[in-house]
Amino acid sequence: MSSQRPLKIWITRAEPGAEATAARVRERGHTPLVAPLLAVRMVEDPQIDLSGVRALAFTSANGLRAFASACADRSLQVFAVGAATAQAAREAGFRRVLSADGDVNALADGIAARRSEIGGAVLHPGAAELAGDLAGALGRAGVEVRALTLYDTVPVEPTPDQLEALAQADVALVHSAKAGRALAKVLAAHPMPGLKVLGLSKAVLAPLTDTSLASRRSAPFPLEAALLNLIDRSA
Repeated sequence: MSSQRPLKIWITRAEPGAEATAARVRERGHTPLVAPLLAVRMVEDPQIDLSGVRALAFTSANGLRAFASACADRSLQVFAVGAATAQAAREAGFRRVLSADGDVNALADGIAARRSEIGGAVLHPGAAELAGDLAGALGRAGVEVRALTLYDTVPVEPTPDQLEALAQADVALVHSAKAGRALAKVLAAHPMPGLKVLGLSKAVLAPLTDTSLASRRSAPFPLEAALLNLIDRSA
């Protein structure tokens, strides 16, 4: 638990990740205010072709969960960004899971290093708007890759009751550039100049460059643990 005064932390990410982040914020002795600015919308009846596919690559737990709900096959090797996505893969029943504790480039490097043992195509299920260009990085490394859209995230407007509570927030956590754009739009209509914003990366905070804020700071690594470590430093 933090030795600093408890802070009110606005969780902007989509569910179900928002509740997982809220639990980690509570463990640090702070109060989460869960008001997602994005919602996950699944593609209806996705067509999944695994012919020639020898591995799966996921850059988010949402992508993993979307694939797991749409396809019963658990035999393929899984490559995942971060411990949370890797854990979600194991919980979904995948037995061969390797994680890259870094960003999309780290994941691409890890897959490229094993391309000879993979021996086939890598399927990259995920959102309509992907975080990073994994397919491009793998293609440049000589890895056959296919992208598959299984879901999208759409902006969500906070309710009046949520806005009243959020006016008391000390810090907002932003996990994606899309959430950053949604936050910038909300703050343009409902300014909160005393708010401090912490982002998963510099790119995540870019949409907030012209927004009036108390401060903005990005995590040194694109991992939620690194993002959460910034909370007490913002007190």
